[in-house]
Amino acid sequence: MGPLEGIKVVDMTTVLMGPYATQMLGDYGADVIKVETLDGDVTRQIGPTRHPGMGPVFLNTNRSKRSICLDLKKPAGRDAVLRLIAAADVLVYNVRPQAMARLQLGYDVVSQINPRLIYAGVFGFGQDGPYAAKPAYDDLIQGATALPALMAQTSDGVPRYVPNALVDRIVGLTAVGAICASLVHRDRTGRGQRVDIPMFETMAGFVMGDHMGGLTYEPPLDKGGYARHLSPDRRPYKTSDGYICVIVYNDKQWENFFKATGRDDLRSHPKFATLKKPTCRSCRCTILRACCTTRISSRPISFRWSIIRPRAAFAA
Repeated sequence: MGPLEGIKVVDMTTVLMGPYATQMLGDYGADVIKVETLDGDVTRQIGPTRHPGMGPVFLNTNRSKRSICLDLKKPAGRDAVLRLIAAADVLVYNVRPQAMARLQLGYDVVSQINPRLIYAGVFGFGQDGPYAAKPAYDDLIQGATALPALMAQTSDGVPRYVPNALVDRIVGLTAVGAICASLVHRDRTGRGQRVDIPMFETMAGFVMGDHMGGLTYEPPLDKGGYARHLSPDRRPYKTSDGYICVIVYNDKQWENFFKATGRDDLRSHPKFATLKKPTCRSCRCTILRACCTTRISSRPISFRWSIIRPRAAFAA
């Protein structure tokens, strides 16, 4: 039993972004019916598996669901999905809206059958822009929102993707929030609605929230970018038997860190007296790395634990 018990969701999504969202709705208690093609979701075939069609990517994004295979290009398949939609609270899809229109499953059609339906689309780009009909994938949206360029600034200058389906999962989470909010709206008004959750616009806001920096203002105060996130020295630190992750963030933590590492010269230095000084923020990761390298590179992780644990946040 969960907070969405009694809510019926027709899941017309494939791959990762949409299934991740509908899986969460199912985990919250919704009755999720996944509509697949006769060939099944492509992720069924990805990765090692013990049973045909049950790959790990599919299993890890499609729990808490029931499933049915339909050929939506045939009248019988379309009639079947319309019967599901007529009794549903939510429909989630992740093809382009133009494809839904070609299947005669656009919002203008299904809202006539079920006016209380929440019709949620997760797809590449907002429908009022020049890329409205363009397909999109996680890697492409990472590139479009500058994540590879940001990754390059933190390392050797070579752009790289984040080694995780970051866009798919962030947009999926955003879709869950939008769908739940729409259900609250329906409870208050009795009306369903169409909800668009575009990948590009969602991720642009996500990335810029960290990296707009001084570009937030007019005129700009700097060239943007969150200095601590972009520092090449923001990384796990090597010990004699592994690596350790350390975060020393606020003024009190820095004071304790300098004390613990025997750097009273820095503890009393005016440059590091407070985070209110903009010039100190970009150099603190460098100082942290230097202190950690000097003090712990030849020591085991347990040494770091005994020195830092009472004074700063870290993980081994």
